[in-house]
Amino acid sequence: MAGEKIFDKTDLAILRILLQDARRTLQEIGAEVGLSPTSCWSRIKRLQDEGVIERYTIQVNPRSLGYHDTVIVQLTLESHTEDTLYAFGQVLATIPEILEAYLVSGDYDYYIRIAVRDTRDYERLLREKLYKIPGIRHSKSHFVLRVLKESKVPV
Repeated sequence: MAGEKIFDKTDLAILRILLQDARRTLQEIGAEVGLSPTSCWSRIKRLQDEGVIERYTIQVNPRSLGYHDTVIVQLTLESHTEDTLYAFGQVLATIPEILEAYLVSGDYDYYIRIAVRDTRDYERLLREKLYKIPGIRHSKSHFVLRVLKESKVPV
């Protein structure tokens, strides 16, 4: 594809290590990929400058904060104008329990992944937040029973 960057096996190895644990030291990463810490830092800096590495973050266990359930919601809107889609996305961004939201093709307009404490919490979220958003025509909810695989990006 045009515009796609080419990365060598060392770049990809560095990315895999950072995806697993971004707190690893340059010495540790360099030793694992066969580079000096300085060369390793140069590659990481280049990956940051090129926008491949967007940010460093932590991953929090949702259960430790009381969020024991995940719900996938499929939503269809009444209208599909650019203004409606934009406004809907802006409102979704204000609801902390919404972890991800995708505008999709097919029978539904959106797939939304929501973290909730339990079924009562989900009912509250629907009533107090989601269903107060104007323009929702139809929704369908699925509680996640078990996560079989979860990853960020194939490297």
